[in-house]
Order: sequence, then C-alpha cells, then structure tokens
Amino acid sequence: MLKTISSIKVKTYVGYTNDVKLRVLKHNSNKGAKATKGYKWMVIYKRRFDDKKKAMSFEYRLKKNRIKRSIILKDYLDDK
Repeated sequence: MLKTISSIKVKTYVGYTNDVKLRVLKHNSNKGAKATKGYKWMVIYKRRFDDKKKAMSFEYRLKKNRIKRSIILKDYLDDK
C-alpha cells in the first residue's frame, strides 16, 4: 500500500507487483496507474505471497476495504 508524500489530502493506493522499488519509481514518474499520476508516493505496507493468485486476491480485498486501509494508515502514522 502506498501513501502520498506531502499532499494536503492523504491518499492511499493498493496494487500488486513483484518489484516494489520499480513500481514506486514508475508511480513517482507518472508512468504508473492513472490514479497515482500527479502525486509522489511512498510504501507504507507490503506483504509477500507464495503465488500471484493469493497476492491478487488480497489486493482486491484490500482495495475494497477502506476500514482496513485506514487502520494500516493509522498504524503507519502512529509509528512515526
């Protein structure tokens, strides 16, 4: 899960990748998903899976679950 850097409104983004560093680099250079364009992003949560099917299933559920996303964001901010 990504979070915007230095934005007035905090936004989060959830996505699947097998190369986190490259994916964040693409998002930060406006070559990632449409929803990420115009913002700078940082990783606040990542999780490893044994196979793509499990990873994509988790990604889908997390994208739909705003409560879980806000809990992850709150935990990240509390650790700061």
